[in-house]
Amino acid sequence: MTGVQIVMESLKKEGVDVVFGYPGGKVIKLYDALHQEDKIDHVCTAHEQGASHAADGYARATGKVGVCFATSGPGATNLVTGLATAYMDSIPVVAITGNVQAALLGRDSFQEVDIMGVTMPVTKHNYQIQKAKDVARVFHEAFAFARAGRPGPVLIDITSDVFGEECEYIVPTETYAEFCKVSDVPVQTIKEMIDAAQRPVVLAGGGVVLSGAADELFEFAEKIDAPVASTLMGTSSFPGDHKLSTGLVGMHGTKASNMAFQNCDLLIVLGARFSDRVTGDASKFASHAKIIQIDIDKSEVDKNIPTDLHVIQDIKCALGLLNSAVSKKTHQKWTDSVYEWKVENEAHIPKDHLPRAVMHALYDNLGEDTIVATDVGQHQMWTAQYYPFKKHNKFITSGGLGTMGFGLGAAIGAQVGSPDKHVIHITGDGSFRMNLNEMATTIRYNLPVITVLFDNNTLGMVRQWQTLFFDKRHAETNLPPMNFCAIAQGFGYHAQKVDNVDDFEDALKVALKENKPCLIHVVLDIDTMVLPMVAPGASIDNIVMSIS
Repeated sequence: MTGVQIVMESLKKEGVDVVFGYPGGKVIKLYDALHQEDKIDHVCTAHEQGASHAADGYARATGKVGVCFATSGPGATNLVTGLATAYMDSIPVVAITGNVQAALLGRDSFQEVDIMGVTMPVTKHNYQIQKAKDVARVFHEAFAFARAGRPGPVLIDITSDVFGEECEYIVPTETYAEFCKVSDVPVQTIKEMIDAAQRPVVLAGGGVVLSGAADELFEFAEKIDAPVASTLMGTSSFPGDHKLSTGLVGMHGTKASNMAFQNCDLLIVLGARFSDRVTGDASKFASHAKIIQIDIDKSEVDKNIPTDLHVIQDIKCALGLLNSAVSKKTHQKWTDSVYEWKVENEAHIPKDHLPRAVMHALYDNLGEDTIVATDVGQHQMWTAQYYPFKKHNKFITSGGLGTMGFGLGAAIGAQVGSPDKHVIHITGDGSFRMNLNEMATTIRYNLPVITVLFDNNTLGMVRQWQTLFFDKRHAETNLPPMNFCAIAQGFGYHAQKVDNVDDFEDALKVALKENKPCLIHVVLDIDTMVLPMVAPGASIDNIVMSIS
């Protein structure tokens, strides 16, 4: 078989049924083979970055490995932001790039770039294939790497002569379970720590989502009667309307979550890395609590916050064992206190806060089979704060890298992977300007993604910080007004502009009936803020370090 035929067979063997990409000279044989292949669909995005974000969104929505193609040089480098996004959020993506012929490597050939060197810091692993005989082994290993342990992106770069080279196709049979080294779960010790606690709290991180452990978390929290807070990446792992849910923790978190952390005596951390946005001043974080950390990645243990006990294990597996062992608990006094903080948090939010009203209108009109994808900025925080995710909702956002321009590509991938679900893309005018070209992709494939655009004519999060900490010097954050509805209609969208929640709800109902790409343009006051601004103990220094 030729190298390109082995690529196709390898993809099918790994269960790949859709690829996102953009054709070019060094992958022309790859695209020719794909054109003749009836078991793998292709979604041609408007830009390679959109393809990498779509592969990422597909992976988050389906739990499968997302796959994207790009040609050499600028095609390959355009994937890098998407790979870095997936790397920071532990998303399994395999990117396949073409390159110049092996004999021309290192000679500054047309559209040549050292994509291996470029992507090494932002991939879990990367490969360059220069011989057809290596294709089957590398693909099998790369997909195993992407899935195993803490998932992540892998890049496979293939020199263009490999696609036409012939060799014997040998189906790989190796297994790679050894990539994921785990420890035993000390069930009895954890049970004793839970029994001794009077004020337990659970922190749900992205690991809960990645391991598919939402049901196990639900059972665990109810069984030990512990409030559940979430990181940004853990949002949607626990129902937002549940009595034990305290919502987001950290810099943009709720009073209930942050106060619970400062007053708890046991903190059980599931698949979270204690980022600076969660902890604020690390020396004061959960200072009265014993800390149990369960994570699949040993490198995250004791990295930012010291623990009293840690377990290297898949969250779903660990919670399954704990649920079988722990007994039913009641902490009425503690949960009542946490509930009072929830009430106080609500009191600080203005009744006419339009972003919250929009989130509640979305929630009221959408079912559990809904995927919410966001870009990065104020709208991202409003979504995490105010959308009370139901048990089986999915929240797709760029948490670690904070990638503006992520949202629409990710929503496209999510919609392709979940055609029977509603996909809502929530964005701001700053982020949307970076990825609105992907509206062409939604129209081309008739993907009924609904974009909710919060427009305040500014880079809202940075302006908010400038207002609060830089004496209202709004340096380069104000944006010129744009007729987003006209732009969307030019692509073929149904579009409507609103400035109040009643009109928004009417527009949403119309969009849901349209069953096509739609835009709802929500006009905000320029100084609408994310509330509260910071967690206790945070400073302007670590806020500024977080600017995307």
